[in-house]
Amino acid sequence: MRASEGDLAVLKTEFKADKAMEAIRRAAERLEDMTPLFEEVQEYMVAQTRQRFIDGKSPQGVAWAAKTANTLARYKARGYGNLTRPLIGPGKRLSREIIGQATRSGAVIGSALIYSRVMQEGAEAGQFGSTRTGRPLPFGRIPARPWLGISPADETALVEMAEEYAGKPLAGDG
Repeated sequence: MRASEGDLAVLKTEFKADKAMEAIRRAAERLEDMTPLFEEVQEYMVAQTRQRFIDGKSPQGVAWAAKTANTLARYKARGYGNLTRPLIGPGKRLSREIIGQATRSGAVIGSALIYSRVMQEGAEAGQFGSTRTGRPLPFGRIPARPWLGISPADETALVEMAEEYAGKPLAGDG
C-alpha cells in the first residue's frame, strides 16, 4: 500500500546543545582578539632571545663566532676589561634592549638599536662606505651572529601555547 503525501508521518527531533553552543561562542569570541596569547608569545620569545646571549648560540644552537683579537685588544685599550663573549659589549645594550609588542593579531620582537641588524646578518668590510679619512665602514668583516629567530624548541612551545589558548573555551576554562 502506498501512502499519499498527506499520510506521511513527520518526525521532528530537537537537540539541546546549549553547552556545546556556548563553548563554540566563547571560542569564537576568544579567537577574535588573541592579544592575551600574543602577549604570552612575546614574553616567551623575549626571554628566549635574552637566554641566547647567555648561551652564545643562535636559535638553531650554533655557537656565535668569537670576537677577533683586534676587537678584544680595542676593548682592553679602552678600559672595558676582558669582554670575550660574542655580542656582549661594554654596555650590554643589545642583550638588554630586546623589545616586544603584542597586538590582537600578532607579536613581534627585536631591537631598536641601529647595529642590531648587522649583528644578526653580519657585514663585509666597507659595506657601509668609508670614513672621511677613507677607512672602510665597518673596518673589518663582522660575522653573522643570529640572535633573533625561533628554535625548534621554541616552535613546540609556541604551538602548545596556541593549543592551550584555543582549547580553553572548549574545555570550559575560558
